[in-house]
Amino acid sequence: MSTHPLQAWCQAFDWMSEAVWVVAPSSLTVVYANRAAQQLVGLSREQLLGSHVRDLAAAPQDVYRWNDLADVAQGQRTHTQVLHASGRVIPVEQCIRQIQDAHGADWLIWTLLDRSEQDATERELESLLAELRATLDSAADGMLVCGADGQIRAFNHKLAEIWTMPNALLLERNDGAVLAFLRSQVLKPQDYDRLLEQLGQQPLLHACDALQLRDGRVVERRSVPLLRHGVPAGRIFSFRDITQATEIQNGLRVAAQVFESSLDAIFIADANGAIVKTNPACTLLLGAGLPEGTRATELFDYCEQGWQEEVIRAWGHVGYWEGNRTLQRSNGSLCAVRLSWIASRDEQGKLQQSVGFMRDLTQQQAAQQQIEQLAFSDALTGLPNRLFLGQHVERAIAEAPESSFAILFLDLDRFKIINDSLGHQFGDRVLQLVAQRLQSCLRPHDVLCRLGGDEFVLYLHHCQMPNSERVAKRIQDVMREPFGLDGLGFSVQCSIGMAQYPDHGRSLDELIKQADTAMYRVKANGKGNYGFYEPAMSTGLLGRMQMEHALRQALSHEALRVVYQPQVEMASGRIVACEALLRWTDPQLGVVSPAVFIPLAEESGFIVKMGSWVLEQSIREAARWLKQGVAIKMSVNVSSLELLQPDFAARVAGLLGTYSLPACWLELELTESMLLQKEPVIVQCIEQLAALGVQLVIDDFGTGYSNLAYLKRMPISKLKVDQSFVRGLPQDASDKAIVEAVVSLGRALDVEIVAEGVETQAQRETLQSMGCGFYQGFLCAPGVESATVLAMLRAQTAGMDVGTMQPGVAVAAPAQVQKLGRKVSAKTTTPSS
Repeated sequence: MSTHPLQAWCQAFDWMSEAVWVVAPSSLTVVYANRAAQQLVGLSREQLLGSHVRDLAAAPQDVYRWNDLADVAQGQRTHTQVLHASGRVIPVEQCIRQIQDAHGADWLIWTLLDRSEQDATERELESLLAELRATLDSAADGMLVCGADGQIRAFNHKLAEIWTMPNALLLERNDGAVLAFLRSQVLKPQDYDRLLEQLGQQPLLHACDALQLRDGRVVERRSVPLLRHGVPAGRIFSFRDITQATEIQNGLRVAAQVFESSLDAIFIADANGAIVKTNPACTLLLGAGLPEGTRATELFDYCEQGWQEEVIRAWGHVGYWEGNRTLQRSNGSLCAVRLSWIASRDEQGKLQQSVGFMRDLTQQQAAQQQIEQLAFSDALTGLPNRLFLGQHVERAIAEAPESSFAILFLDLDRFKIINDSLGHQFGDRVLQLVAQRLQSCLRPHDVLCRLGGDEFVLYLHHCQMPNSERVAKRIQDVMREPFGLDGLGFSVQCSIGMAQYPDHGRSLDELIKQADTAMYRVKANGKGNYGFYEPAMSTGLLGRMQMEHALRQALSHEALRVVYQPQVEMASGRIVACEALLRWTDPQLGVVSPAVFIPLAEESGFIVKMGSWVLEQSIREAARWLKQGVAIKMSVNVSSLELLQPDFAARVAGLLGTYSLPACWLELELTESMLLQKEPVIVQCIEQLAALGVQLVIDDFGTGYSNLAYLKRMPISKLKVDQSFVRGLPQDASDKAIVEAVVSLGRALDVEIVAEGVETQAQRETLQSMGCGFYQGFLCAPGVESATVLAMLRAQTAGMDVGTMQPGVAVAAPAQVQKLGRKVSAKTTTPSS
């Protein structure tokens, strides 16, 4: 080798850490091997020189690769294996290059780098990674690992299970879609984002929060930084479903807090009736702790015989007993308590323990008396307050609903000057003097109430408008007399607004509102006077555009309400249906007549939304009545704009299904003009409604077109005689002839006839003699609240099996229903349509 042309290079190769062979291209034999090469394969230089390179190859592909020198000598680094002298295989990284020496001869330089340690490290890392992956998948918590860039590095099966990830999302391997899905499942996404923003600002933060999911579950989220060489390289999130644990913890915590802090005395007894625990309130009520083994029944020795058996029967029937008992305290004294004693049983129904709740009725009754005293009087003047006046007026209306009374709203003029110049304490004393003077103007049955500030309300019992005016004048005369206080003389005048029941309102709130409006009109005209309320004062408050805006706001502000007017069978006096009527009470306008706002709603198109709301309220109420054991038809007015909506019939079907109301219990009232329209949408809608089983009624019959051909082709079940034809009965011959004609027409078409606006017994008898089958109007009741209708229905259906009822069939209780109807009719003058 001393004469080898590459001798200079070979000397350099000996100092390299890589194994280097010089191979003759023609014979593929080794002509030189450095020290690293000898060490790599475990052979001496002498053993290597002249050996064929295929003898060193361990991989079959390398044996064949040496046959194509042009492909081998490209200088590319590849991974392969060589044989050690001991026979073991050594993984290496090889590179083969072809060079020329100074004489132009070609040689192959074959370099090998031992990869034994690197491969061992990689295998160890792969094994460790597999172990970590198995550990991750076997974790009880859902795990999510994200890099510093926010991309997902790994997550386990438990995460997918907790978050109920769809399989398609798991197969997609879309990091953004997975993260977006997690966020979408949180009830309040802003809570989900808040912690992520905080973690982005503080990479080393350890955090924990609870997330409320849309399906009602609660998931705990924990996050710790993923560190690499002490530097944050991402985030590790763990998720745990803590719904059940949260519920249990909350339940236990609340139960413990309730037990310890409850103002009620609570005792817990075991299955044998021995008291095992009492709360502080119970110890306080008894006066001392109980001896061990005290039975719960021993606390109530002063009870009638057989009470214990009564408790056991109640436990078996409803699970608790409740009533008043006499408790014996530790000092021997007795006190009345309200006892609620509840039985707690296991899954097999065996009694485990019982819990008793006791409240000292003596203290409660004393507190109630004090509360009532404070609640019904004004602290400054000692006069009754608004609450007392409200109850007083309600009683007056209930006892004599047809009697008239007046409400006077009185406001002191320029009283602020007294407060500002002489102080509020002086002003309070003036208010007391004013209260005394006003009281001197009233009769024993009248009521003077202070609303607050310098406002007073007077209730004048059984007082007509002329008498109300005389009282107002007397008050003005009395108030004009000089006042004197602390040697100071001064004058106080007032403005009075008056409203009369029932002309200006049928409730205290309405009357005060109208009287207040009249009072402000008095102030606007110069103060120091009085005046009655006039409807123009309210209707002039808003123009047409303002009223339309107020109407649109009324629905969202719950100013609209639905009342129900009964329809009664002539022969039996039974209620067989109710018509839903809409009422509007505006904060500024007061009670607005349907004759005013219904046309406005139709012109503006708001009738569609408003009618949809009325329809849902009515169906829901009819379904509620049906579930409570009373069943009658619910009749709802529908406008032509509603019928023009393509989905109207579908919405009716949807509401019937939502509230589980059979279609036979719903009637839709249509006008003649609707049925005469040629609009295909309306015709199709009517046919769809009839197919559902909904009953169709012609409202205000006789006031529309004279063409009656539609009666033959439309599925009509009922005609309603307009109240304009009923009002003149029995005297008006024309009205009588029209009604008789309608009744005859209905009989010929086999449809029911309902007379609207019946207010007198004479009208009812005349209609019945004509053959009219049903009526509605003030004679039975005006539009009333659901609770009142329900009471009337229960009065008439008492004792009947609801399961046997059919639409329009009810148990007759004419006397009771008529009595209740007349009582309601006398309490309200709401228009019947």
